[in-house]
Amino acid sequence: MTTNRQILLLEQPKGALEESHYELRDGPLPEPGDGEILVRTLLISIDAANRAWMQGATYRKEMTGGSVMEGYGVGQVVESKAEGVAVGDIVACEVGWQDYSVHLGRRVVKLPHDYRPLSHFISILGIAGLTAWHGLMTVGRPEAGETVLVSAAAGSVGQYVGQIAKAKDCTAIGIAGGPEKCAFVTDELGFDACIDYKGEHVRKRIAELAPGGVNVYFDNVGADILEAALFNMAERGRVVCCGAISQYDTTEMASPRGLPGVIVFKRLRMEGFIVTDFYNDNDKAIADLAAMHAAGQIKVVEDVLEGLEQAPRGLIGLLAGDNVGKRMIRVAPDPD
Repeated sequence: MTTNRQILLLEQPKGALEESHYELRDGPLPEPGDGEILVRTLLISIDAANRAWMQGATYRKEMTGGSVMEGYGVGQVVESKAEGVAVGDIVACEVGWQDYSVHLGRRVVKLPHDYRPLSHFISILGIAGLTAWHGLMTVGRPEAGETVLVSAAAGSVGQYVGQIAKAKDCTAIGIAGGPEKCAFVTDELGFDACIDYKGEHVRKRIAELAPGGVNVYFDNVGADILEAALFNMAERGRVVCCGAISQYDTTEMASPRGLPGVIVFKRLRMEGFIVTDFYNDNDKAIADLAAMHAAGQIKVVEDVLEGLEQAPRGLIGLLAGDNVGKRMIRVAPDPD
């Protein structure tokens, strides 16, 4: 009998996340009931939000000790008792950190069977690309000629934000950690400039690079970098709050100083979002992303680790900033 490898979160971390918080176990192969499907995991998305789920209920329930680590991914249907979903179909759903999972057939997203690589449905055409597109285009609403600033610019979402901004005739400035990442952001991704937060004074550098102020700031990190951006915003600028990775793996919370004063006197709009808020507009976003990619305006950079057992290390490394591009775990090869 086939077993189901699963990675369990043993306990909620009280400080920094460590591999000892996880355990790889063999469980029984789950069986689908009426209206359900059995999915074999192919790819798992690794996201900073995975860590945030352990800190309490947010837009979803809290992750608790003793449960299979949750996570979004792409898989193939190996058994179906649901109408409209067939064995062999490729689907996107909350697969979790495991080889197999059961889902209601009506709750998964069917993906094109002949598109390869499937990793694109986690990167440019999946959660990373959609988060970047919806956050920038729907929440940020940049106009041609404006300046767009994005933190974690070499990361899974930030890389696309800057490239979309450039494709929409905006100036794109990134913030990343270290000279190598900054060189990647400008030389490979085509941003106009990148600020090394580890070696440069962020607030001063933003002022130098955007003397007229930042029109759209796409925030992935929070804390002091968010503060630096706020004081460099142009009047009636838009601040897109996507994440706060600097706060997910620590008990020392930090918030920007100067609130709400800077928002008032600059007349800023500051708005948070979750990518699923815009589910009904995904077709529009995917079409635009695909067109920009086909036109050579967007490069796809993926950071793929091989093997389910790499998931804990992959998340810990992501939180430390050791990824370049969209991090994911390859559990099984793309089917022919």
